[in-house]
Amino acid sequence: MPRTEAPFALNKVEVSAAHDLMKCGLYRILPPEGKEIIKKNKYVLQYLHMIPLERIGTPKFYKELSRKLKGMKDPNVIYPVSDEIAVHICPDKNDARNYYIPIEPHLFQDLSDLIAEVEKRIALLVDKYEEPRSKEEQRKILEKCIDEVCVVVPLKGAYLGRRGMLLHAANLRAANPSGNHFGRVFNALRSLFLDGHGKIPVTPYELRAIKYLMVRDKVGLGVLEPFIHDPYIEDISCSGLGNIFIEHKIFESLKAPIVFESEEELDEFVLKLSEKIGKPVSFRNPIVDATLPDGSRINIVFGRDISKKGSNFTIRKFSKTPLSVLQLIEFGTFNYLMAAYFWIALRDGMNCFVAGETASGKTTTLNAITTFVPPNAKIISIEDTPEVQIPHKNWLREVTRSAGERKGSETSSVEMFDLLKAALRQRPNLIIVGEIRGIEGNIAFQAMQTGHAVMSTFHAASVEKLIQRLTGDPIRVPKTYIDNLNFVIIQNAVRLKGKLVRRVTSVSEIIGYDPPSDTFSYIEVFRWNPVTDTFEFTGNLNSYMLEEKIAIKRGIPHNKKRKIYKELEKRANILKKIHESGVTDFYELFNLIAKIEKEGVI
Repeated sequence: MPRTEAPFALNKVEVSAAHDLMKCGLYRILPPEGKEIIKKNKYVLQYLHMIPLERIGTPKFYKELSRKLKGMKDPNVIYPVSDEIAVHICPDKNDARNYYIPIEPHLFQDLSDLIAEVEKRIALLVDKYEEPRSKEEQRKILEKCIDEVCVVVPLKGAYLGRRGMLLHAANLRAANPSGNHFGRVFNALRSLFLDGHGKIPVTPYELRAIKYLMVRDKVGLGVLEPFIHDPYIEDISCSGLGNIFIEHKIFESLKAPIVFESEEELDEFVLKLSEKIGKPVSFRNPIVDATLPDGSRINIVFGRDISKKGSNFTIRKFSKTPLSVLQLIEFGTFNYLMAAYFWIALRDGMNCFVAGETASGKTTTLNAITTFVPPNAKIISIEDTPEVQIPHKNWLREVTRSAGERKGSETSSVEMFDLLKAALRQRPNLIIVGEIRGIEGNIAFQAMQTGHAVMSTFHAASVEKLIQRLTGDPIRVPKTYIDNLNFVIIQNAVRLKGKLVRRVTSVSEIIGYDPPSDTFSYIEVFRWNPVTDTFEFTGNLNSYMLEEKIAIKRGIPHNKKRKIYKELEKRANILKKIHESGVTDFYELFNLIAKIEKEGVI
């Protein structure tokens, strides 16, 4: 297992009935939000007694984090992740990255000997239970077994024989926590007691820590579990030996005090991690892409022969509920008028690519704007690893398969190209391709050619680069097909006043290909102004798609086609009023838009 160690010297604190931290002076001076967090998780208070507050200062407490905290200098913040886990964001003035410290029930204590004894006793109970059918059943059985082999020992009272001696030593240790002698006596007597056939004596705090650690390591993903549960984390990465690194939605790049010190330790962890997700790595198959139960995407590279810093892994996290269009407007990704433009375009079956560089928020934007696709549409999504999240009920989610992926079978591979060809026979209203990278791009454009609406993400920093990649190897879409792609959203991660933010930097409409000049023409209808951080509607009264495609589909006479811009403004105002009413949830917005359209408001 990797080593977890606080980035500063810890004070020694014993928690017992003789020393109730809830009555201490520190607790009394904490703000109400701090006390509320501590009432749910008393380990936070014990942690505060352990850390050198005189050096780092008392942290600020937040029940929830706000994006307004972005750019905070030297953040010293504690917030809860669950009833058992909190997080301390702590400054490191000697490094560009600050610390991300999970506050877990074991609080940096080494309980490995005690857990080893518990595991030994539990092994004798395995046959009493049926094979668990889910992670939740596995957790319940494990906790029940721990209760069977452990006995909670209060640090007051008396027991006869060795147990009485044990408790006497415990009371002495509680009375004088700094006395190493009593700590040695306590541990020696515990070892003596463990040699017998009775239950293992543990304090209430130890029992909770044992349960947490064993469930975390046996059922969950081990030391990664706090990061998996934290909704503010975007990426978790281990780049080989050394620290685990975090990309945080508020505090950006952070490092965790979890360190892999040897290649053997790292390889063992990576092997166990791959087995837990059902895609074991090996020297023969050293690279694995998979999806975690919460929908996060994980990539594992195993072995020093292909990764010179040793095995590594990256977990890309996704929210259970996607961000909505209105939330992205709050974040400044685009504005109401642009959202209204996407609404009109997708309602009328226009083809759309969301393009940008890695981690620019392409999939987030694609997910968000799917709320504008008609609610009765049949949608098929095709991906390597599932990332797309759609609110529609008639949604077929199809994923590629590598050869021999299932255990004990000789299965053949199923590529995106195969799934896309199959999708064309299923009469979908919309096909969503997770990301076009190869020859499946040809099939996608053939689908557009035959009247199927297509959406996809694409790695390209501009419309010019997108067209170059589409028409070049290995995709090789015929140049005359490019005008089937109606509009392109270009999104980028940019620095604004020292903060990393995501912005739709342009929206462009593809006009077509001119063979004599071998050039492509397109119109930029929206442009982000980096000086004012605003969006300019450069295509106002000059939109090819709105006037020549959507207006015609709606039966608007040619001499009145500019009425479509009034419709655009109307929808922008509707979205603004919905937002002002307090609605921001992805699914709630989808249902409300469907209701508005059904009632004929638009």
